[in-house]
Amino acid sequence: MTLHAPLIIDIAGTRLTEADRARLSHPLVGGVILFARNWRDRAQLQALCRQIKRVRKDLLICVDHEGGRVQRFRSDGFTHLPPMREFGRLWREAPEARAGEAALIACNAATAAGYVLAAELRACGVDLSFAPVVDLDHGRSDVIGDRAFDADARVVTLLAQALMHGMRLAGMAHCGKHFPGHGWAEADSHVELPIDDRPLEAILDDDAAPYGWLSASLAAVMPAHVVYPRVDDGPAGFSRRWLRDILRERLGFTGAVFSDDLSMAAARQLRGQSLTYTEAALAALEAGCDLVLLCNQSTQAGGVAIDDLIEGLSRAVYEERWLPDETAEVRRRALLPNGSALDWDALMADARYQHALECLP
Repeated sequence: MTLHAPLIIDIAGTRLTEADRARLSHPLVGGVILFARNWRDRAQLQALCRQIKRVRKDLLICVDHEGGRVQRFRSDGFTHLPPMREFGRLWREAPEARAGEAALIACNAATAAGYVLAAELRACGVDLSFAPVVDLDHGRSDVIGDRAFDADARVVTLLAQALMHGMRLAGMAHCGKHFPGHGWAEADSHVELPIDDRPLEAILDDDAAPYGWLSASLAAVMPAHVVYPRVDDGPAGFSRRWLRDILRERLGFTGAVFSDDLSMAAARQLRGQSLTYTEAALAALEAGCDLVLLCNQSTQAGGVAIDDLIEGLSRAVYEERWLPDETAEVRRRALLPNGSALDWDALMADARYQHALECLP
């Protein structure tokens, strides 16, 4: 077993190049994240996933495939899933006398969505989707918006748990995001550093509450590229206090922790300093992340940033500035799918899948 393979990287096109194969075969690389540019149709996606697994069977093939506006594969038979707000609407818009029934219908629909999402991805060879969003919809964040189920932490928790259950029924793990909550901060962390200046207890009682309630269910968590200055002066993904003291110790989470994309504008700003990709990866790993993502760099200058990160992390290991963590590797491997997946034709004829489609809003 590799001692620890924490890097999740991207590839440029619809099939692997020799440079892709070299990077994916490196022992510090644990997986690949796919984007819309890596998609042409189902046959091509299946062939690409087979190519990746031929490099190393244990590589984790990931994608952001939530539904709504964040869904990488939308044609050639893939179901266009609704945004998560639709499940909250199902819960909320029923007459008061039928509120309890509406909650059950919404949870069943969310389970169905999780099953459809995961079963379709697995039929094409994808291992993991970074879903569900567990942020609260405070009406402040455009980058979250309808990606959130609701504004109430209790409603979000139950709908997220239902969607996670559906994914598990298809043999896929899940990743709740963005801990401890991105819904209050207005800025988009893709382009600037968001700030949430609420006190710790207010965050724990509201936005972060689902992580405690779901601590026995969550397979993975992705922290937010948000600074909560009344808790720590660094973004949550670089914060030992958030990841080790609060998420692990206080809330009891035992699964894998992914960094958010280190190429985002907010990702490499730490206490007023701009970090290199290697410095950012090391800061995230030392804070408590098990896995770090570097996205959309294979298309830039021949992927030099990916090569630099692999080399930089290798040098840190050699110089003993960072020690790989075998426990983190166990957590990574636990995210690989359980059981064999139905192929696409068998899935289309599957009674559970057909019923799930009927349950979608």
